[in-house]
Amino acid sequence: MKRILLVLSLLLLLSGCSNKDGREELNLYNWGDYIDTELLRKFEDETGIRVIYSNYNTNEDMYVKLKSGGTNYDLVIPSDYMIERLIKEDMLRKINWDNVPNRIYVDEDYLYHSYDPNQEYSIPFFWGTLGIIYNTNLVDEEVDSWGILFEEKYKRNIIMMDTSRDSLGVALSYLGYSMNSVDLKEMEEARDLLIKQYPLVYAYLVDQTRDVMINGEAALGLIYSGDALDALSNNEDLAYVIPKEGSNLWFDSMVIPASSKNPENAEAFINFMLRPENAAQNSDYIYYSIPSSEGRALSDEEIRDSEVAYPNLSDYKFEIFHDPGPYIKLYDNLWQDVKNQ
Repeated sequence: MKRILLVLSLLLLLSGCSNKDGREELNLYNWGDYIDTELLRKFEDETGIRVIYSNYNTNEDMYVKLKSGGTNYDLVIPSDYMIERLIKEDMLRKINWDNVPNRIYVDEDYLYHSYDPNQEYSIPFFWGTLGIIYNTNLVDEEVDSWGILFEEKYKRNIIMMDTSRDSLGVALSYLGYSMNSVDLKEMEEARDLLIKQYPLVYAYLVDQTRDVMINGEAALGLIYSGDALDALSNNEDLAYVIPKEGSNLWFDSMVIPASSKNPENAEAFINFMLRPENAAQNSDYIYYSIPSSEGRALSDEEIRDSEVAYPNLSDYKFEIFHDPGPYIKLYDNLWQDVKNQ
């Protein structure tokens, strides 16, 4: 009887771990509204692999979820500095490039950057810049510097990013420091500048900045290039600029968590998304830039020929965010000093 009960228990356990219909699965964890869901259905139809799709709001939210365990995500799409952190903490699996032949469509300019110097753990999904979006009806001067975000004349008409890395990075850049600074004096100076700016700020936002600017509710805003391009396509009075002091060049890349139960399915999805026509479809839907010349050539003209989406990178000063390591707490504390005004 004990043997029978043991066998029955094992069968129940196994049946509980498998899919009801026996299909393969891909557990995808991504930013909200960051993929054309038609592509998920297309992938399912082509491969027979069911996509279980869920979203996060910030890199830090995603990190906490992975770090806490109890999750079995097969593919996530974090930003550069977070990928660097995940690699340091052995939280990612190396990609088997033999399963990703479409890697050949990714241009060399977008590979081998500081966050994954040997290109072992990640492959770019989208990339872009950080800049200023402004309403030409409300701003009658040349916009070429972060300094305009600190001008009294635009009181309650300025949108800042509700993220410590971006807003502190802008303040650091304007003051002539690296956006990756971990120097306490420089960072406190950046914090103090943002505290002084606080009465001028209309709101601290991220995704909502696009809609606020489209509706003409603010004069200026800190924004990512893809959201800027989307906004410009919906309001001809808007413009976007990368300031002369320098800015952030960012990459959101596909990675496979070390805890993945279906790494081959993740690699199949990576390969699928790198196919030029799929990358182009996603870019047309999201308005962000893709790391593929062949994919770009298939994109809508509005995106393909846009200097907002595809600036000449050599014309600007850019920094890629690095993992601040133990200084992340300092960033968070200084940012709280600003938000607690």
